[in-house]
Amino acid sequence: MVSIPRLWLAAPLLAAGMLALAGSPSAAAVKCVQVQNIRQATSDDGKVLRLQLRDGTILDNRMNGTCRGLRFGGFSWVVHNGQICENTQSLRVLQSGEICTLGRFDPPRKPPQKRG
Repeated sequence: MVSIPRLWLAAPLLAAGMLALAGSPSAAAVKCVQVQNIRQATSDDGKVLRLQLRDGTILDNRMNGTCRGLRFGGFSWVVHNGQICENTQSLRVLQSGEICTLGRFDPPRKPPQKRG
């Protein structure tokens, strides 16, 4: 898995907020995510953008189409209201200039517990 370098965002875009969920977090569909809650973004195939949130939750976004350059370099996006939303958010791959759009989010999940 290739790690995407830090998300390139302007400080004012890191507004306070929580993960936008409708109803119970375990069963709710995620429509939008507050950018300040994203710890890391990765993609190993350019089709799924995996967001690891600060609380450990993992969100997979099924990109609208394949974003080939996403596997190899960082990206930037313009964020409105401090959040990114499915099916509306676009991003630009830094190295190639490719423009890609988020698709739908899969239900949130916690990473597997380590046995020790």
